[in-house]
Amino acid sequence: MQKKVIRRLALLGTVVLVIFFGYLYRLMQMQIAQGAEYLAQAEAGTTRQQLVKAARGEIVDRYGRPFAVNRSGYNIVLDGAYLPAKNEANRVILRLMDLLEECGEEWIDQLPVSMEAPFAFEEGREQEVEQLKKMFDLNEYSTCEDVMYWVVRRYQLGEYDQSLGRYVLRDDKDETVILASYTPKQMRRIAGVRYGMELMEFGVASTYTFAEDVDISTVSRVKERDFEMPGVSVEESANREYVSGDLAPHIIGQVGRIYKEEYAELKNKGYRMNDMVGKEGIEKYFEDYLRGKDGTRQITLDSRGNVVSVEETEPAVPGNTVVLTLDKDLQRVAQDALEKQIKHLQQTAPEGEGREANAGAVVVIENKTGDILACATYPSYNINEYRSNYSQLLQDTANPLWNRALMGAYSAGSTFKPAVAIAGLSEGEITGSESIYCGGVYTELGSYQPRCLYVNGPITVRNALQVSCNIFFYETGLRLGIERLNHYCAQFGLGEPTGIEIAENIGHLSSPDVKERVEPGTPWFPADTVQSAIGQLYNQFTPLQLANYAATIGNRGRRMDVNIVRSVKTYNMDETVWENEPSVAQQVEATPQAFEVTIQGMEMATGPGGTSYEQWGDYPMTIASKTGTPETKAFPNSTYICFGPSDDPEISVAVVIEKGWHGYTGAPVAKAIFDAYFFDVQNTQAPMEQGVLLP
Repeated sequence: MQKKVIRRLALLGTVVLVIFFGYLYRLMQMQIAQGAEYLAQAEAGTTRQQLVKAARGEIVDRYGRPFAVNRSGYNIVLDGAYLPAKNEANRVILRLMDLLEECGEEWIDQLPVSMEAPFAFEEGREQEVEQLKKMFDLNEYSTCEDVMYWVVRRYQLGEYDQSLGRYVLRDDKDETVILASYTPKQMRRIAGVRYGMELMEFGVASTYTFAEDVDISTVSRVKERDFEMPGVSVEESANREYVSGDLAPHIIGQVGRIYKEEYAELKNKGYRMNDMVGKEGIEKYFEDYLRGKDGTRQITLDSRGNVVSVEETEPAVPGNTVVLTLDKDLQRVAQDALEKQIKHLQQTAPEGEGREANAGAVVVIENKTGDILACATYPSYNINEYRSNYSQLLQDTANPLWNRALMGAYSAGSTFKPAVAIAGLSEGEITGSESIYCGGVYTELGSYQPRCLYVNGPITVRNALQVSCNIFFYETGLRLGIERLNHYCAQFGLGEPTGIEIAENIGHLSSPDVKERVEPGTPWFPADTVQSAIGQLYNQFTPLQLANYAATIGNRGRRMDVNIVRSVKTYNMDETVWENEPSVAQQVEATPQAFEVTIQGMEMATGPGGTSYEQWGDYPMTIASKTGTPETKAFPNSTYICFGPSDDPEISVAVVIEKGWHGYTGAPVAKAIFDAYFFDVQNTQAPMEQGVLLP
């Protein structure tokens, strides 16, 4: 029996020894043979994938001078992987706000509610208020008080305690314990950030940009206090900068954060919730070219959270550079000249005859290519101040955000008459030598007797264009009829798409169909035709269309597709991705003689005795022009078109001044543009050497 026990103990001891030596061998293997490998694994800790944001493509003018560029900056970001939950997150957000306020920085707040009590919805943000109510599943009649009640509950900001004058969050189990206490201002601030986080679908996989483009000194302050603000980090970013923010803002546009409604579509294109996307203008319509391709890097951390290695697994590819047809210098001249003339009218014109002028637009087109060289709207704004001044801009009754050059629709007035002349001459309804009698009143329509500004007597088409005789064109329009007249006018691009690459208003020609839409059941009368023939009634065109119409006359009927983008190049400009070749949209079906006679009349309008001679005087170049004074419900507008040199035009200009009264008030704007384009500022007789276009 004792021998059996001894054998069993010996066997057990052997097993123990085998196990011991097995562990000893494995320990030696791990520490000696594979020690370095296991040490590296222990120190490596974890790996994280980090997004590398691609730089957005730049926007430059035809000579490569920048409109929109990228500038390195710093953003303050909330990281869902480290930000505490619920109430503690609110504490971190409040600490961060206090710190940024000390540094004089602003943060992103998308809640459309006033910052101070009593809280109210902010004016001009109706769509955002509607979005807010939908998110909280409230009906459209809910008041701001209703909304804020649910905001406070949703983001665990407590309830308002009247006796304390604060929003107080109490423990669910013991209501005497106060977990958090916020003043109304603090509550509103936290709510604004929490709402933005929800809009951006903030979480572990999606960070939230708390503040953009902060100063480097602020970055240092944030990093110094990161121990008390878990989940707060600083990211280097490429921030959009508009070199001359007040230059062509309606054309350049701006970028902004993706809205929740947009994300449903954009996420399928690889966008993330925090990404920037083009919202207006070139930034929007060339988003696919401007947007780069984000890269990734793998960051390896040791067990203490220190970075062991960084490996770029997929490089970021910057976006392409969009080259516009605009000339920055000419754009500046156009903007300044338009603003100067409108302010001059406000200061010097008689009341009721131009003093009320307050807005307008000017467009300059290169005749042979259809390229837009300048496109200005007044009043305007600065893109760099767009966000901070948005509410003020939106409430401005002059509507500086409205792109009048491309979206404003105006009656052409007498600038329409050259098209009528060309149609009448081509159709044989009038000749270059025929005289029509102007007695100051048109009597061919019975009781309806529209007038002319003057009694011109017998007058030919050339002289009728020179002095802008209404009666000559009443008669010509009546002979043609509205269908034949509009057939020609449409070929000039009036009421037709111009081909521009961004949004535009198409406008429309005055016609029976338009009248039926405006006045259902009302027949078309001959009186409607004669009013249409002088650019009135339902004729509505953009300044862009008027400029291209003028260019088409100057081109003797060759209408070009209009371009605002010349090409798209790689970020470093060494390769062309896409190029916009000039193309002919239409050749107007009119006789060469009709163009020559009409252009002669337009030259006379700029010459002695013409409607804008006073502005041009003895100009060292022959300019063809036409003035217009279209009537409106308030004060007449001013419209003006011209091109030059008239025998072989290089540029055409259209100017519209709202409430400008006289057509010739647009001439000084056009003249300033011609001076800048053709002549040196110091010596207006010396031709100006043009810049070198990008290849």
